[in-house]
Amino acid sequence: MSVQPVYVLGVGLTKFIKPRGQVDYPEMGYEAGVKAMLDAGITYDDVDLGVACYVYGDSTCGQRVFYQFGMTQIPIYNQNNNCATGSTGLHLARTLLSTSPTSNVALIVGWEKMAPGSLKSAFPTHTSPLDKLARMMFETNGVDMKAPGAAQFFGNAAREYIALHGATKDDFAEVARVAHEHSQWNPYSQFRDVYTKEQILASPNVFDPLTKLQCCPTSDGAAAAVLVTKSFLDKHPELRPRAVLIAGQAMTTDAVSAFSRSAVDLIGYDMTSRAASSAYEQASFDPKSTTPFPVELHDCFSGNVIVTLDALHLTPSRGTAHQLYRSPETLPSLLNPKAKMVVNPSGGLISKGHPLGATGLAQCAELVWQLRGWANNRLVKGAEVGLQHNLGLGGAAVVTVYRRADGGRASSVGDEEVKRVSGVGYNPAVEARSGVSEEMRRRACSVDREVGYMLQTKRERERAAL
Repeated sequence: MSVQPVYVLGVGLTKFIKPRGQVDYPEMGYEAGVKAMLDAGITYDDVDLGVACYVYGDSTCGQRVFYQFGMTQIPIYNQNNNCATGSTGLHLARTLLSTSPTSNVALIVGWEKMAPGSLKSAFPTHTSPLDKLARMMFETNGVDMKAPGAAQFFGNAAREYIALHGATKDDFAEVARVAHEHSQWNPYSQFRDVYTKEQILASPNVFDPLTKLQCCPTSDGAAAAVLVTKSFLDKHPELRPRAVLIAGQAMTTDAVSAFSRSAVDLIGYDMTSRAASSAYEQASFDPKSTTPFPVELHDCFSGNVIVTLDALHLTPSRGTAHQLYRSPETLPSLLNPKAKMVVNPSGGLISKGHPLGATGLAQCAELVWQLRGWANNRLVKGAEVGLQHNLGLGGAAVVTVYRRADGGRASSVGDEEVKRVSGVGYNPAVEARSGVSEEMRRRACSVDREVGYMLQTKRERERAAL
């Protein structure tokens, strides 16, 4: 079976906001999808398959979102893989396109409309898919009935790292400080405030050593990506300058070691390590590269950054990740001109927010903008690759390596030039505009198979029924 390269041709985002039910999922999914198609320079009539990514929602929510672009009868896959849902959608679409003799364009849209507060099961009468993992945590570390479950999984891993490798609470607070610092330059971030390490340590305790400002918030929001094959790109060479190659990608699930009684293994160290090794081999990427590169890492909690940098083979040896945050020479920050990698230039989940189904796609969008040079207010200059890590307990890990289609390095592109070539008429990497205009709808949606009824609001349908 021949396998052809697959590229990210377009991306789209909505602002990530507090979960207050202000925007429903059809609206946010529609906005992200239209923006991604405009960014790619295609219409929905070009799309051969769709993937809908969400965790909290009923069956066929994907059709409810995609039908707004047109009712073209393409296959639409609805999928849910916990916090790794968005990148699982990317992996599915890439796999389908790379091996299909007929499909060349995929649209992936992810969203979440969440309830405020810590994550809760949508089906309390069903056996939890995390029940065995939770039992192992209880047997080895006990359970704090006052703390959120997710914070305990990752907080216990941080405690183990402290005990084994000499990390401190200050190290984890520094991780969060860098993330919040980066968020000030991302217009899509739910929170854009900058904090000192002392303020982060002084924020309310969630589960020691994690404080509130070291934990990602629940969020509403959506993100989307358009993937295309090399065959499609060869037929449309004018679109090649915006294309970003998925040079390597791997998705894994838990290993037997998840039940080794190690808190670090319990949150998926081995599945991340295995996915990273596979993705690097496909992409011919050396994680010890001296060329600067951005890393969008799943920082649901600051502790996971330290653990995952080791698992991604981005440290000199296992147990040394915290030392990167202690030295001005190695600090993975945008403000460190000597940094060989920058962790979460977007601000990460900690400050950008974490609408579960959108997160992996938002990470993809950031890295595409980085490699294009569009993220000119937070650019990792000279980057040849972008690295993405997305994790879901229960479990799944997806690691992706991106490269520019021309094999070049990222250099800053001015806003006026981006405005000229972007489908939305402004630089979406540094300016977040909400909503979809009639002109945007006309240029992105199906020409002859758009059904206006699908775009009507609930109130309009109620009026029509009178």
